[in-house]
Parts: sequence; C-alpha cells; structure tokens
Amino acid sequence: MVENAGGTFLLPGPVKMDPRVLQAMAAPAMNHRGPEFKEILSEIRELTQYLFGTRGAVAVLSGSGTAGLEAAVSGLLRKQDRVLNLVNGKFSERFHELCQVFTTPTALSFEWGTAVELDQVARALESGAFKAVTLCWNETSTGLTNPIAEIAKVVKDHDALLIVDGITAVGGLENRMDAWGVDALVMGSQKCLAAPPGLSAVALSKTAYESLHSDTSFYTNLKAHSDALAKQDTPYTPAVPLFLAFREALRLLKEEGLENRIARTRRLAEAARAGVDALGLRLYPDRRFASNTVTAIRYPAGVDDNAFRKELRERHGTVVAGGQGPLKGQIFRIGHMGICSFKDLEAGFQAFETTLAGMGHTAVRGAAAAAIAKRT
Repeated sequence: MVENAGGTFLLPGPVKMDPRVLQAMAAPAMNHRGPEFKEILSEIRELTQYLFGTRGAVAVLSGSGTAGLEAAVSGLLRKQDRVLNLVNGKFSERFHELCQVFTTPTALSFEWGTAVELDQVARALESGAFKAVTLCWNETSTGLTNPIAEIAKVVKDHDALLIVDGITAVGGLENRMDAWGVDALVMGSQKCLAAPPGLSAVALSKTAYESLHSDTSFYTNLKAHSDALAKQDTPYTPAVPLFLAFREALRLLKEEGLENRIARTRRLAEAARAGVDALGLRLYPDRRFASNTVTAIRYPAGVDDNAFRKELRERHGTVVAGGQGPLKGQIFRIGHMGICSFKDLEAGFQAFETTLAGMGHTAVRGAAAAAIAKRT
C-alpha cells in the first residue's frame, strides 16, 4: 500500500510532487552523452541559475543534499583549514560532523530553537584566522531560519568564505546570495523545489569557483560537476530519471515565478502559525525566527508522539515528522514548501484537532481551519 495515498502529506521533505514531475520520470532510456540529454542539461543549468538567483557557476549532482555539502566543503577547503561551524540544531550539527572529515573545524554552538547570535560569531572570528564559516540557513530540525544576510556581512568583514546549507531554504525563502556574499549555497531536490529526492545543486560565487581544487574528492569533485554542466555534460553517469523530474520541477517553478512561490510559501507559513495558535499550541523555536518552510510544534502535556503520529497516519491519512535528537517525543514538524496548498494545511490541521481532542487536548472546534482560511 502506498503511504498516504489520497491523504495529506506534510513532511518537511520529501514533499509531495506534481503529476507532471512524476510523469517526467517515465521517459524511455536515453543516451546520457547524446544530443537530447545535452539539451536537457542546458535547460537545467539555466533554470538552476534562476532557482538560485545567480548567473554564476552552478552544479547538479546525483546525490542528496549531503552530497552537495560534501562537494562544497571538499572542493573549497583542505584538512589544515580552520573552519567555524555555526551549530543550533541537528542539521548544522551534521554539517559540523561532515567538516571534521575534511577540515579542522570549531563548533560555535547555540541553544536549539534560538538563532545564531551575530556578536558571538564576530568574537569567534576575531579570535583567530578562519578560512570559512558554515551555516545551516534554515534549521529543519527546529523550524528556525537563521539571519543569513546579517551573518554573511559579519563573515565577509572577516574575509572568510561562507558555505551555506540551504536545503530547505532555496526556492522557499528570499535569496540574495550574490548581494549577501554567500560563496557556496546548497539545495536538495526534494524540498522547496518539490522534485524527487536524490539530487543536489550547488551555486558558487566567483571567488569560490576560482578557489576550487580537485585533489580532495573524486565523485563529488565540484569543479568537475560545474565545468561539465557548463558544457551540457556530467562527469559521471547521471541519475537520468531524476534529472528529468528535476527539470520538470524547475519548469513548474519558472511558470509560477520564483518570487510568487516565495510569497506563497510565506503566506502558508503565516497560516500554519495561525493554525497553531488557534489550537492552543506553541511553536518550538523563537517566534521571531520561525521558518517559512517548516513549522515545529510543541506537544501539549500528556500527548505521546508515537501515538499521535500513528493516529494521524492510520485514521486521517496525514503524515508529519517527529522531533530529532533531544527533541524526539517533544515536537512534531510539518512542511509547507514546494507545491503545498492551503487546502493541504486545512486538512492537516483538522486532523491535528481531531486527534489531539481524542488525547485530551481541547480547542475551539474548527478554529484552526478558520484561521488558515482567512489567510488564503
């Protein structure tokens, strides 16, 4: 049985996909070195630049977002390079672990659910020479968006590279990577773009591209991937069906308009937060930094995470994510990025209301759906 067939799929990734994206994967086998696929790659490169809002170098890799992060770190840094990792959640923690393989990193940690503090970043950078800083722009584990523009300014003032995990940000949050001074920005196909999981893309500043080296990685050699894509090619055999789906999802994004999608994602987030308030629940993160692509919601007292999500899935066909690490059992998380609709949100919150009521948490009947409807 297909999970959530006909139900409401609100995971913070992978997200639901448009039928056109699904259909794109059903194409017959093709020569990935032939002229037809070269035309596909040319279109993908142009649309990927549109997605990132840059005319600079981009690369698309057969591999999840983590592959993109590894490509950026291994392509720009070496083992002796000192790197400052900004950590305030599960995925920034993982970014730090990745850097331990390729560099000499220092973690600057903040309490989960709170944003990276600029003064602390500045003090850390003043304490010694760092080649780069890593940032998880949108911390999916806590539903929090870090203030990237302000952080980028601090990093640039200290002449360091800024490498950013934008996996649940690119295509869903306002992005001015060139103006802000982001050097490497990574996205994952299964998040804001609403394509299947399995591809990542990296956008590079001029400085970053000119700094790439090729002797610390092979399959994730970022220069090889970027240079090949500029020539309508890939360095190794690509995941052809995923590239076709990626292209179709990029086409859908272009048809909607990047700014329109970002604005719609913001309205969905505002509606989700209104729904949380109407149910008498609380956000997990500092509300000032609440994400527009992922909402993390605290459980009320007495509600068991496993029982809640099982009831949602089996009785209401609604799929959400639980907490990770120290937040396991304390929160649940929903995604409202990609092609998520207000109808999806209303259905999800109606299921939350009914399920929570059965577990002893009372709220005004229909209040959450009404709050969401006001923001459509």
